[in-house]
This record gives sequence, C-alpha cells and structure tokens, in this order.
Amino acid sequence: MKGRIFYLIKIYVFMALTFVVAKPVFMLCNGAGQNLSGGDYADVVWHGLSLDLSTALYLFIVPFLAVLVSLWAWRWNGIRKFLKVYYAIAAAVLSMAFVIDTSLYPFWGFKLDASALQYIDATGNAFASVSVGFVLLRVLVMAGIAFVLYRVMVVLTPKEKSRWRGFAHQHGGKRGSAQGGTIEPVRKMGVRLLASLAFLFCIPLMVLGLRGGLGTSTSNVGQVYYSQKQFLNHSAVNPLFSFISSFGKSTEDVPEYSYHDETRCRELLAGIFDTRSVDSDTLLNTRRPNVLLIIMEGCGGEFTEMGGNAHVTPNLTKLSREGVYFTSCIANSWRTDRGLLSILSGYPAFPTLSVMKMASKCRTLPSMAKTLKKQGYETDFLYGGDANFTNMRGYLLSTGVDRIVSEDDFTGEQRGSSKWGVCDSIAFDRLYEMVASRKEGKPWFTTFLTLSSHEPWTVPMPAKFNDEVLNAFYYMDMCLGRFIGRLKKSPQWRNTLVVILPDHGIKYKDIDETKKLRSQIPMIWTGGAVRRPARIGMLCNQADVPATLFGQMGISHADFTFSRDIMSKTYRRQFTIHTFPEGFSTLDASGFNVYDLNSNQVTVGGTGKAIETGKAILQAMSKDLRNR
Repeated sequence: MKGRIFYLIKIYVFMALTFVVAKPVFMLCNGAGQNLSGGDYADVVWHGLSLDLSTALYLFIVPFLAVLVSLWAWRWNGIRKFLKVYYAIAAAVLSMAFVIDTSLYPFWGFKLDASALQYIDATGNAFASVSVGFVLLRVLVMAGIAFVLYRVMVVLTPKEKSRWRGFAHQHGGKRGSAQGGTIEPVRKMGVRLLASLAFLFCIPLMVLGLRGGLGTSTSNVGQVYYSQKQFLNHSAVNPLFSFISSFGKSTEDVPEYSYHDETRCRELLAGIFDTRSVDSDTLLNTRRPNVLLIIMEGCGGEFTEMGGNAHVTPNLTKLSREGVYFTSCIANSWRTDRGLLSILSGYPAFPTLSVMKMASKCRTLPSMAKTLKKQGYETDFLYGGDANFTNMRGYLLSTGVDRIVSEDDFTGEQRGSSKWGVCDSIAFDRLYEMVASRKEGKPWFTTFLTLSSHEPWTVPMPAKFNDEVLNAFYYMDMCLGRFIGRLKKSPQWRNTLVVILPDHGIKYKDIDETKKLRSQIPMIWTGGAVRRPARIGMLCNQADVPATLFGQMGISHADFTFSRDIMSKTYRRQFTIHTFPEGFSTLDASGFNVYDLNSNQVTVGGTGKAIETGKAILQAMSKDLRNR
C-alpha cells in the first residue's frame, strides 16, 4: 500500500514540476527586450504555481484511478501497461503545448488557446508564415521533450513484485513487502476497504483543487495575473490550461457577454450607433463612383507616418496628402478574417470568435457588395492566396460577391512567388487588368487583399532595410504606388474612388495591445471621384467604412447596425473599440483604455464609462449575433 502512495506523490510532483520548469524556458525564448531580472523569473513561477498545481491534477486523475482499481485487481502489470499508453499520450500533449505555445507567442502575442484551431483548416496557409526548417526544428524538439517526459513517467511507475507467485506458493499465500520500486497485490479485504475509503475521501479534495478552492470563482487564467507588464502575466499562465479552458469561447457557440441589464446597456450605447446619414460633409464629386477597396495585409500605423516610419511607406504618405486622410482610424481586430468582415460588413469583431467561419451567420450579415449589387454594381474580389482560408470564399459568396479571383487563377510559376501564394507585384498587375478591362457605363465594386506583408516577410526585391519586416511593408507600398501611378493614367481613374486601409496591425517590437499604436491604422480615400484633399481627425473604426461610404453615395445603410457615417451630423459621440483574444481597448474623449477579460481588470487607462461602454458593445454584439 505504501508503494502505491509514494508512486502517486512522485507522479503528481513530476507533472507539476514539468509545468514549473517550462515557465523560465518560455521566458528565455521570448523575453528579448523585456529587461527581465532573476526576481521576474521567481515571481512568474510563484504566481503561476496555483494554476500549474490545478492543471497537474487533471493529468493526475488517470494514475489516481488506476491505483484505486489496482486495490481490487489481481495483476498490477495489466494496469501498468495501460498507464504506459496514457503516459505516451500525456507526454505528447505536454510537449506540443509547450513548444507550440512558445513558438506562436512571438507572432500572436498571447498564450496558446483554442482560437489557434480556427486557422488550421488550410494546412498550407497555416505553415506559410514560417520556413520548413522552423517547423522541422520544432517537431524534433517536441519529439525529444515527449520522449524524456514519457521515460521519466514510466520509470516512476513501479513494477509488479516479480517474486510474489513463488513466495505465495512457498509460504501459504503470505505477502512480501513492497520495496525497491515494486508493487504487490493487496490481499486483505479490510485493507482494501480502508484504502478505498481513503481514496474516495481524496476525490472531493481533488475536485476542490481542480476548481481552485471554495470561492465563487473557479480556476481561470486571470488568477495568475499580477503585473502591469503583460509579458510576465502571460509567462505565468499555464499553456495547457489556457488551451483547454478556451474551448467554450472558440466554437460556433456565440459567446455570452452579460455585464449590464438592458436599460443600463442602452444608456451606455446612447448616441454611439446611429444608422442615419444627415447632412453628411461631401467628400466625393459623384454619387455613383466605381469603388476599389484595397486592403493592405497587416499595415498598421507603426509602419506609416503615424509611427514615425513615413520612409517605409512613402507612397502611402504621398497618397494621404493627395486624397482624404482619416488620421484617427482604429482597427476592429487583430486578424485578417475579423478585419475583413468588419470592413465589408460593418460588423465589429469578437475577442475569440471568428464570425467569418460561422457559415450560418455569414449569410445573414449585411455587406457592401450586397448593397451595391442592388444599385446595379458588378462585384468581385481578388486575393493572391487561398480564398478558402477561414471560410473566406463562403463568406464572400454568401454576401454578394459575384466573382472571386484567387491563387487558383494564376499560373504555377506565379503561385510560387510567395509563401502565401502570389506576390503583390503580380497580384497588383492582375488587379490593373481587371480594372482596365471594365466597360464604361456599368459601375463596379472590387476588393483586393494584399498578402506579401506577412510572415515570413520574404519579398522579391533587394533589401532596403536591415529589418525583414520593414522590407516587406516597403515592398507592398512600392507595389501600391506603382499600381496607383498606372491607374491615374487610365480612363477608369476619373470616376473611381480608391479606399485604402489595412485589415489589422501587427505586434512589432514592443508595440503590443497595451499601446495605442497597435490598433491605429491609416485609411485613405483617393481617386478621381474625390472632390478635394482633406484630413479627417474624427475617431472611427474599420466597421464605419460602409456607412460612411454609403452616406456619401446617398444609399441607406440602416441594416449596418454597428456602422456609423462619421461624416454625418448624427455622429456626435466619437468612440472606437478594438478586440483581441484576451480583451479589448477603447479610445474616446477620455483617452486610451485597455480591459483584460481574463483578469477582469483595467490594465491601461481608467475604470470609467469608456470600459463599461466597451462591455456594453460586446454585450450588444453577442445578442445581435445570437438572434441572426
């Protein structure tokens, strides 16, 4: 009996220590530029310990039940074989959690969670951001970690006492003692019953450990947050717990955001979402321009004059002075699928849910293409990559796009020009051909999504900077400038409105979600249809593009519930929201604020009306989506 108890203690301690050791490794791999001290490592381990102990209990359940069964089973070896299979699975899961979490963090800036599963339906795209060597190295590391973990857990598992049978025959069934890492059958009925009762008594204690104590709140990611420095909080989070606990937030079930009663929610949202256009300032010289929407992959404000990098995107800088420049535009989200839907459907983004992947909801959304088709416009969409990624094709077709041009419409040689498909220079050439071939008299709406300014940042041009990220955005900007130059010389320019903005920004150096620049994006309206150059300083979101455009065109946008015409006199309360997996940020007259959904606390700014308004927006969005 003593051997079984020692075994359970050893295996639980080992599982917990595995999580503890993983934390400083994560910090070493991702802590460049964080100015970490020895105290930071100790604090991360200490504050993350409660979640590590709780998560280790989940893995401990199977060995615990196996020992309980062994009290009544005749042979331990059969149970040991079962445990070896379990340990192989557990070792593989642990190694994958550690390596994937550590590897994804530099790209995404948050801990591993189930939202990662939303982007593996197109395997080629999922691995396009990294090199083959990057993937192979991590596969080897995962295999090595899994092997070590498995071997240790097997060594800790005691063997059945091999001399039991002969000993029993010679001594009338008397038992020897368990020692030297061996297990012998428990023969006496009284010992079995007492031991079983003791084990059963431990089950409620384990349940308390799993839920995190007797308090009203259960174990959650936010319980380990302790610092104003998000990297330290993220380091303290157990990646396996983060992944498992996020499943309920990443399925097609609409998340439940319930912060206020209906009356309070309406009060907080009063004056924010008005679907009318009243005496809008005129930006265009025609009511029915052709509309070309260029969505730049990842080109957040940090790569423009907003972030002091006008030299990286000189053509954007030039266009901002020639056309209408919206200087205070905020991205709704951090991913292409969410940003694209925000722009095209005027629908804000959820922190963890990809609405684009919800086919049953997509067809109920309003869209610019759907509205313009009713006005006689031809609609198409160009993307040099895989249009099936994140259900993009399904969303576009269900919301009014007549024709989709993707990597399948290019030659094999052209498709090999970028890890993601077709490089921007080739795709911009195709865009020019599509626009130039349009017949006069039939208005058109074309959307183009670029792709070269994305990991792994490989572009077909000599290096301009000693920074591959800046090179990629310089290349994208160069392709854009060349295209606009050609378009200006074509007959199409005169009656065309070109709307240019990114799908989202990216985490670059120390610009993370706690910085306002992380969500700031440039938006420029140019083309022959623009009346005159202007700078618009009012706060706006990507989701405001449809209502603002339709306000200029005299088209009703009443079905765009969350889109505002910022040029209308009805736009009096300026407010923006940006969401990311762990929370949201707001920007209004009170300033920039960030709210963490894991710890339910403000991490940047104040705790006033802006945060409560952000919560009310999430609540209104979730209610709206559930009802669709």
